[in-house]
Amino acid sequence: MSNTNEITEQENELIPVAMQIILYAGDARKLADEAFKLAKEGSSQSANEKMQEAEKEILKAHRSQTQIVQDEARGVTHQPSLLFNHAQDHLMTIMTEIRMTKKMIELYELIVNLK
Repeated sequence: MSNTNEITEQENELIPVAMQIILYAGDARKLADEAFKLAKEGSSQSANEKMQEAEKEILKAHRSQTQIVQDEARGVTHQPSLLFNHAQDHLMTIMTEIRMTKKMIELYELIVNLK
């Protein structure tokens, strides 16, 4: 019985971290979407500023994940958590979206400047 409570407590430690990752990454995605919209409207400087904000938010999410990884490296283990796995997937997907959005904005600016 004690083992079950121990597992629940360990898993519960991952829940707030998972939620942080999901929230920060979601905010980053929203900012990247706003940046792309600004770029399409011709507001390159504002788009780049939004992308910087998006990168700050994704960095917060990544730091949350990194803390858990560093804990594991120090021998602090956690039971597998579906929510934490989802948060990691969410983070990696949005990190890719941010990189691609940044490249699309650069490409869009290049095309506009060629006209």
